[in-house]
Amino acid sequence: MASFPTDSEPEAALTLYLGRVSEMQEQMLEKKTQEFLSPKATMKERGFGRRAWMGMLALALAAGSAAAQNAQIRNTAPGAAPTARRIGGIAPVTYDNKYEIYGGLGFMNFQAGQALTSRMNLGGAEVLGTYWLTPKWGLGAEWRGMWGTTPVNPNPYIGGRPLVALNMGMAGAQYRGPKNQYAALNFHAYGGAAHGNFNHSTGVVPPQALPTIGLYSDRTKPVFALGASVDINHSKNLAFRVSPDLILEHFGDETRTFFGVSGGVVYRFGQRGVSKK
Repeated sequence: MASFPTDSEPEAALTLYLGRVSEMQEQMLEKKTQEFLSPKATMKERGFGRRAWMGMLALALAAGSAAAQNAQIRNTAPGAAPTARRIGGIAPVTYDNKYEIYGGLGFMNFQAGQALTSRMNLGGAEVLGTYWLTPKWGLGAEWRGMWGTTPVNPNPYIGGRPLVALNMGMAGAQYRGPKNQYAALNFHAYGGAAHGNFNHSTGVVPPQALPTIGLYSDRTKPVFALGASVDINHSKNLAFRVSPDLILEHFGDETRTFFGVSGGVVYRFGQRGVSKK
């Protein structure tokens, strides 16, 4: 016997159909939503990564530029003009100067009379000019002026120490010994005349009483200076000098020796010609 569908069966089938349709619609909607959102998320992540990478690249380029600039400053060629002031060594001291001038202050001891038992100290100035014939030998001419007060023998005329003045003019040779960039050792021998003014402050003393005081009379006598000098170089043309001397004079009846020393500044100028071989 054939059966016919009841009223409840179409309703169940319709409900099943609508349920499947809803499930399919939800799946399609979810898929579309993922497709819609995923590109934006990917683009956002890519944008953030791109910006980070560009920032790191900019920092690397800046660091590289600074390093290259420092390397360029350190590796500047010797002949290139420096962009900043550079502190370096002095110019080479070649000692090829033709002329030399020395000026300084001096000291020496002395005895102002043949019969005096005490020595005196003199202080003054010295000026020396040298013409260098060769790298080793030079001709020099100098003036020395010295002043000081001297003790005298007890007398009724002078109670203090009278003033004595010496003016010396000498000429001679100078020999340049060991030398380098920092210093040079020189030797010299000068001879000439010295004028002594011994009665500068003895005007109240009668002439016949001068021998009792013990001083020389004013006179001009031979004088010699034998010694050496050390030049400490400041630059090629400028040096500081210390020059000790043995002084020999003959103001009295015998030759006497005294010690002298001076210190000052040497200025070198003019270039000595180089002989062609």
